[in-house]
Amino acid sequence: MIKAIDPNQLLTQMRAMQTQASQPMSGPNPAEQSAAGGRVDFANLMKNAVNQVNQVQQTASELRTAFELGDPNVTLTDVMIASQKSSITFDATIQVRNKLIEAYQEVMRMSI
Repeated sequence: MIKAIDPNQLLTQMRAMQTQASQPMSGPNPAEQSAAGGRVDFANLMKNAVNQVNQVQQTASELRTAFELGDPNVTLTDVMIASQKSSITFDATIQVRNKLIEAYQEVMRMSI
């Protein structure tokens, strides 16, 4: 169940994420580790991203079903927020895919 949004808590979380994003990384993510040190394992990175999108979509679907069945712990607001999160993550993934395809096509057009 999604609770009401506390503006102060949201602002604190945004500031914490901004601080974390501005700090240099101390080491590679587990998803980015590979046998050839320092290289990004793109396949695992994409697999994890797609799995996260899938999880968000499943959560939205479960909330929608619970609301339709009359669960008193699920509000329409919870369902709508989860649906929007699902839509945004899916759209972002599609945009990343499109950029990846464009980059691939550009590399294929390069002469050797």
